[in-house]
Amino acid sequence: MSETSTKPYLLRALYEWCTDNGYTPYIVVVVDARTRVPAEFVKNGEIVLNISFEATGNLKIDNDFIHFKARFGGVAREIEVPVSNVSAIYARENGQGMAFEVQRDEEGQRKKKPRSEPPKTPARKISPLLSAVPPASAEPAKSPDDDNQPDPPGKGGRPRLTRIK
Repeated sequence: MSETSTKPYLLRALYEWCTDNGYTPYIVVVVDARTRVPAEFVKNGEIVLNISFEATGNLKIDNDFIHFKARFGGVAREIEVPVSNVSAIYARENGQGMAFEVQRDEEGQRKKKPRSEPPKTPARKISPLLSAVPPASAEPAKSPDDDNQPDPPGKGGRPRLTRIK
């Protein structure tokens, strides 16, 4: 019997932490064929979703999928996100959260491991890291990956999630 991933448990725990502390939980999702989200809001193969109680209806975070209803541009949509495609969860107000690695192949699609083949090398367990994001007033150093990130908010704006590789 295979071991259950810790990722959905961590997602549920951080969601609960955000709501208990009055923060707005956001998830960053890598979009592929299994992800059901509004395509017009996908940017660079990713979408950021507000999963707060106020923004969603019937939110359910299962071990395999996150399901909920949400409005985009005034239109109600059914959202279905594989837990394996969630690359981060964080609080909008302070940027605190956790990032996860989502594997992709050469064509940009999420890798699927064949179930019939055992892994050739033993899998190395990588635990997700929780790190604080610098305050919005601090100017982060520019790196080549910054071109793929949205523009930073102005002073007093919303914090943004910074991925550390």
